[in-house]
Amino acid sequence: MLNFDFYNPTRIFFGKDRLDSIDKQTPKDASVLITYGGGSAKKSGLIDKIKAVLGKRKIYEFGGIEPNPRYETLMKAVEIVRAEKIDFIIAAGGGSVIDGTKFIALAAYYKQDPGDLLKYGLMPIPLTVVDKAVSFGTVLTLPATGSEMNNGAVISYQHGKFAVFSELSFPKFSILDPGLTFTLPKIQVANGVVDAFVHTVEQYITFPADGRLQDRFAEGILRTLIEIGQVTVNEPQNYDARANHVWAATLALNGLIGAGVPQDWATHMIGHELTAMLAIDHGQTLAIILPAMLAVRRDKKRAKLLQYAERVWQITQGGEDEKIDQAIVKTREFFESLGIKTRLSEYGVGADKISAIVEQLKAHGMTALSETRDLTLEISRKILEKAM
Repeated sequence: MLNFDFYNPTRIFFGKDRLDSIDKQTPKDASVLITYGGGSAKKSGLIDKIKAVLGKRKIYEFGGIEPNPRYETLMKAVEIVRAEKIDFIIAAGGGSVIDGTKFIALAAYYKQDPGDLLKYGLMPIPLTVVDKAVSFGTVLTLPATGSEMNNGAVISYQHGKFAVFSELSFPKFSILDPGLTFTLPKIQVANGVVDAFVHTVEQYITFPADGRLQDRFAEGILRTLIEIGQVTVNEPQNYDARANHVWAATLALNGLIGAGVPQDWATHMIGHELTAMLAIDHGQTLAIILPAMLAVRRDKKRAKLLQYAERVWQITQGGEDEKIDQAIVKTREFFESLGIKTRLSEYGVGADKISAIVEQLKAHGMTALSETRDLTLEISRKILEKAM
C-alpha cells in the first residue's frame, strides 16, 4: 500500500427531514449567501425552507450557476460575497453548484487574479497562496460527483474545464436527504449513477498495490450501483434505492477508497474535453470513454481488470482475455441499461472531430495521463477512435 494522508472534516447529516441541522451548523450572527442553479431549487420551495431554518440571519441569494459552472458567473457571486461581507455560504444543488461554491469561497479572499487558482490542476492550492476561505455547507439535490464530501471542484473557463483543490474547500457540513432528489429527470439520475461508478473505477482499475480494504470498499460501491442503478432511474420515489445511490456517490469520491492506492483519472480528463467542446453531459462522456479506455489499456490494467471481472461481475468461466472482454461488455451494457449512449457516433460526433479533441488535450497539458503517466496524446487518439 502507498503512503497516504487522509483528512475529511465534512459533517454529514443523512436521511429524511435533516434541513433543521443547518441552524446549529451555521453561526448565529452569519451573513449567509445561498447559491443554487437554474431555478428548480427555488421552484420546489427548497430555498424558502433553507431560509426559514436560517431564521433572522441576514440572507442573500445567488442563482444561475450553470452545469459545468463558468468562471465568469462565479465571479459575480464573488463580488457579492466581498461587497456584503458574506461569512457563510450554503450551496443548494448538485455537484456543479457545490463546485462553483467552492471556487467562490476560495476566490473571495484571494487578492490577485482569481483565474490563477485554476492553474494548479490535481495538486492542492498551497496555503501560502490561499490561506483563508469563506465557510460553507451544502444541501445536496443530485447524487453524482461526491463534491458534498470532498475538497475538489471543476470549473469551466474559456474553452476548458479546470480542477481546483484546496484544504480549505471541504464543506463544513452536507445535508443528504434522498427525498430532495426525487424530482430529478431520469437522465440526470442516470448520469449520476455513471459518474459515481466511474469515480470508483478510476481509483480501482489501475495496478495492484495490496490495498485490500480499499479494493473491497470500491467493489462494494460498484456492486451496489449495479444492483440499484436501473431501480433508482426508473423508480424515482423508491427511497431505499435512492438512499443507496446518494451514499454510494458520496463514498465514491470522499477520499476513502483512493487512500493509499494509485489513481487514474484519464477517463475524466478526456471526458472533460468532450463536454467543453461538444456540450455532452459529463456523465455521458464518462460512459463513452470508459469502455474504450479499458479496451485500449487492457494490458496495463490486466491484473485489476481480471479482479474487476471476477469480484464485481462474478465472471469465473473462461480464460483471462475472455473474462476481460466480458467485463468490458458488461460495463457498456450497464451504462446502456440506464439509458445512456456509449459511443461518440450516437451523439452525432464523427471521426473528423478527434484531431480537434486531441489538440485540446495538448493545449491543456493532458499529455501524460493515467496512473502510470504514460498515456500519451497518441493513446488518447486511439481511445477516442475506439469510442466511435
